[in-house]
Amino acid sequence: MPKFPIDGSDRKPIGRSGEAISAIGLGSWAIRDYRRAFEAYTLALSLGIDNIDTAEMYDNGNAERFIGEVLRAVGRDKVFITTKLLPNKFRSRDSAIKAARLSLERLNVKYVDLILIHWPDNQTPIEEQARNLEAIAIEGLTRYIGVSNFTVEEFKRAQEALSRYELVVNQVKYSLLDKSIEDDMLPYAINNNILIQAYTPLERGEVLKDKLVREIADKYNKTPAQIALNFIISRPRVIAIPKAEKIEHIRELAGTMGWRLKSEDIELLEKLTK
Repeated sequence: MPKFPIDGSDRKPIGRSGEAISAIGLGSWAIRDYRRAFEAYTLALSLGIDNIDTAEMYDNGNAERFIGEVLRAVGRDKVFITTKLLPNKFRSRDSAIKAARLSLERLNVKYVDLILIHWPDNQTPIEEQARNLEAIAIEGLTRYIGVSNFTVEEFKRAQEALSRYELVVNQVKYSLLDKSIEDDMLPYAINNNILIQAYTPLERGEVLKDKLVREIADKYNKTPAQIALNFIISRPRVIAIPKAEKIEHIRELAGTMGWRLKSEDIELLEKLTK
């Protein structure tokens, strides 16, 4: 039996909200060609991929500006937008709100769907960071709040410090070659209705070279990337946010959904390590 129940849904719930987003999202770190990426992202949103992840630090804000152009083309209400603010912005309520407003300005929107603390700030108590994050939501600048790169203990401390909002997401590294979150964060997320956003799910192409991944891809008549991503989204409460800026890669990502690996193949892939 696989370590976790197989989740066959291509719509993943956001916390306890009753809202759900596509199991595959789009990351926007290190886009090389924004013109080409624009075509790819608008196609993705027509193929059922409805969530985009970005951050204020990506290309000095240019990634957010790019996402803003995509939103103008496809319509704001068709996209669930996640952005991440740098940890030092959460040292005070005012700096957190100011950073959020600047992100919204670059995205050219009145609100985002989700704002995350990009990683914990070691100079500020977790509880204080969390309360300053919550202030952004209270101000109406984001619908949901969450964190990125938090341990289970840090996540618990942050959640306990909040009074009006719940943390609905932890964005962490998760791939066939790095399953460290399966020891604690993933079980905690499943048991507490927290969405995991898995970044670097293809390990910058390393996963695609693996012999077992390629063999299973042949068996299913899928690509190695589709196998690697399908494994990730077969986990309950997990979405994958790979980066793609080519049309052919977007079609490949969309083809990751609509099916699931069989139990025996998931079990084989569970044994893969770096």
